[in-house]
Amino acid sequence: MPHTHTHALEAVLINTAGGLTGGDNMTWSADIAAGGQVVLTTQACERIYRSIGGAARVETKLSVGIGAHLDWLPQETILFESSQLDRRIDIDLADDASLTAVEAILLGRDAMGEIALNARLRDNWRIRRNGRLIHAEATRLDGTIAEREALSLLAGRRAFATVLHVAASADHCAAQMARLRAILPQDGRIAASANGERLVVRVLAQTGLALRRLIVPVLAELSGAGTLPRLWHF
Repeated sequence: MPHTHTHALEAVLINTAGGLTGGDNMTWSADIAAGGQVVLTTQACERIYRSIGGAARVETKLSVGIGAHLDWLPQETILFESSQLDRRIDIDLADDASLTAVEAILLGRDAMGEIALNARLRDNWRIRRNGRLIHAEATRLDGTIAEREALSLLAGRRAFATVLHVAASADHCAAQMARLRAILPQDGRIAASANGERLVVRVLAQTGLALRRLIVPVLAELSGAGTLPRLWHF
């Protein structure tokens, strides 16, 4: 828990193994007390290495109390060639609680010219308020040329991210969306939509650096702390 210059408590999650591969299982969990302001991030990008036996599994369970706000801001996940990742995120929000969450995926390492075509991903999100499902989504990559190149899918890009913001109310969400429109590029690399209390941002980029440059202003705008953790800037 590093010292910060914001009102939010910040915690850094560390995987001391340095990465995950087939057969590994990891679980993150956190409970945010009523009225709390918390930022959860990771020390570095998570690496999912080549698997010779099944998927690496990551399960995240987060609970946000009444009137609290959570920024779930892990750094990017890198999928290596022939890696397999099965990930599930479950977040339960109490009344008037809010959330800003991001998950970003890099297909291979830019500096090594990797494309990780054989990487496989299963990613499931379930967000609830007081046990009532308010947001669900599933991402699946099976390592085919079609899903990498199709215009309706990755369109040749090797980096992508989803940002989800759940406001305390639909009015608060609409106000956030209005502020966000002013900073979004208009060239199709990033798009946002709002529905009730939920605001969803989808981002595509050719490289990890290009992706980060797109999502950092979005996260800074939507985060409860008003800024990103220092680890995001190193």
